[in-house]
Amino acid sequence: MSITFHCEDCKKKVNAPDGAGGKWGRCPHCNHRCYIPLPKSSADEELTLTPLDPNEEEDYMNLMRETYNVTEGLLHQTEEPPEPGQEVHADETKLASMVVKYLRLMADGRLDDAQHMAERVVRYRGQTKKIFEQLAVSEVPVPELQDVPAKVLQGFIRNMLTRLS
Repeated sequence: MSITFHCEDCKKKVNAPDGAGGKWGRCPHCNHRCYIPLPKSSADEELTLTPLDPNEEEDYMNLMRETYNVTEGLLHQTEEPPEPGQEVHADETKLASMVVKYLRLMADGRLDDAQHMAERVVRYRGQTKKIFEQLAVSEVPVPELQDVPAKVLQGFIRNMLTRLS
């Protein structure tokens, strides 16, 4: 038995041997390169589908609404700005992670994102300055920044230290 299909280019009927299914061949009429479809099999029989359970559909829609509401809440969440002269403290590990992320964004050329990250870390001026000073004297950069040339990294650090002073 052979596979019969129509050429995609000239639309003429083409016959191919069963073993050629799923491969590429040339149309004998126009020499166009055609994909030879797989032969029809008993697996191509129509599947019997069952209707959706209305309760499952309603549960799914409720979960989607809840996800949307949580996402909206997170996107519009703002932190209270500190009062002038008030020292703000953050978790050292989290702040160090934000500093490394800032440097990574700068190295990747994502300047808008880096600016937003800089605005976040500058609020913790004293702690941030200490972290940047530690990075400046460190001989081995953190793993996330090892591919950044040392002079470039030092330039980013110096610029931020100037901004923090």
